[in-house]
Amino acid sequence: MTTTLIKNGRIVTAVDDYNADILIDGGTIAMIGKSIDVAADKVIDAKGRLVIPGGIDPHTHMELPFGGTSASDTFETGTIAAAHGGTTTIIDFAVQYKGQSLKQAVDAWHAKADGRTSIDYGFHLICTDLPDERLPEMKSMIDEGVSSFKLFMAYPGVFLVDDATIFKAMGMAGENGGLICMHAENGVVIDAIVKKALADGKTAPKYHALTRPTKAEAEGVHRAIALAEMADAPVYIVHLSCDDSLQEVTRARDMGINAYAETCPQYLFLDYSVYEQPGFEGAKFVMTPPIREKWNQEKLWRGLKFNDLQVVATDHCPFCMKEQKELGKNDFSKIPNGMPGVETRLHLLWEGVTKGKISMNRFVEITSTAPAKIFGMYGKKGTLAVGADADVVVWDPKRKKRLDKANLHMRVDYSPFEGHEVPGSPSHVLSRGELIVENDQWVGKKKQGRGQFVRRGTFGL
Repeated sequence: MTTTLIKNGRIVTAVDDYNADILIDGGTIAMIGKSIDVAADKVIDAKGRLVIPGGIDPHTHMELPFGGTSASDTFETGTIAAAHGGTTTIIDFAVQYKGQSLKQAVDAWHAKADGRTSIDYGFHLICTDLPDERLPEMKSMIDEGVSSFKLFMAYPGVFLVDDATIFKAMGMAGENGGLICMHAENGVVIDAIVKKALADGKTAPKYHALTRPTKAEAEGVHRAIALAEMADAPVYIVHLSCDDSLQEVTRARDMGINAYAETCPQYLFLDYSVYEQPGFEGAKFVMTPPIREKWNQEKLWRGLKFNDLQVVATDHCPFCMKEQKELGKNDFSKIPNGMPGVETRLHLLWEGVTKGKISMNRFVEITSTAPAKIFGMYGKKGTLAVGADADVVVWDPKRKKRLDKANLHMRVDYSPFEGHEVPGSPSHVLSRGELIVENDQWVGKKKQGRGQFVRRGTFGL
């Protein structure tokens, strides 16, 4: 077991901000003190920099089959990219297909990830087939550390489940300490709008956005919260994109309902104009929900600042333009939905700190502490405390970086933020005490297979 001493840093957690040293022994934090004077195998001088908990991205899709292809990042390439961006834990989505038991679905994703990840990982479980006799399987999944489940109100014939199934699943999860994550959109109505657009010859990428109105998302959010309230269970809205939906979450939280929500960097930094680029360029930004009108950004930032939104995740689901996005060259509905983002989340959100949109403490909370608490990992993950896993990032607030494809590690042939320069980036990334990234270089003993599966506890708020 090796020891690492991080000296002279400014420690920032969701609630703390002070100058101290951190001693790491093996995989955990052994001591935090004003001035630690011990011999260590490795010393990192963090003077002039912040020391923060490793990021937790609770919404990624590595190797996800979708739209006749698969997400281009593997568990190996995607987690390496995440580490370069200061993220030390991801929660990916296992998928249950029709006829499978829940265990079969989780086992299939274990087979994809085991021995291949470079950082720690957990699973949510996407449920598509939940007859009454299968509902008790949710409890066994929670006992195995897969304590959250994703249900869809969108994608008829693929992922969509009906309201009765959602209600019953929420009840089962709530009774056993689980959490339902909702993809909230009125997918049946959206499907009808899409079919009409195609019939009218509207095939360009921008029509992906124009056929998914904000009201369709907000209606789904309202319905998901109502079902959760009736089931007396918490609900977590994934990838919330617009003010219409945020108003539904804010209203519910003001009423004392256990409703939580995440947004994503693409909704904070990009706007609908990306779809109006010439040719097929708009396909880079085809994701669900789509990117909205610019005025929504200010509302989402406010939601983050005042805790109406609790988390910023990425919905990382990359598809290359060549041969993947091109599947929808003549039909926007065939463009695989998704965008890369697991590597750039902290970079972008730090810009929010420098512009006064969120505080440093809030930056840590929405990128690490809140997801750790909500998804049953807090104590080991999501903070800097004695006994916690030594998932530590030394953040240089003056280390600028351009988010160009050439400077990134995600396995995709474009960057959605090409040319965008961010004001800060990590200089050191440690995962369970091992320094794995230093100044944008992989320095860990091995890349593939060092990550461990995180058996998560029950819903934590």
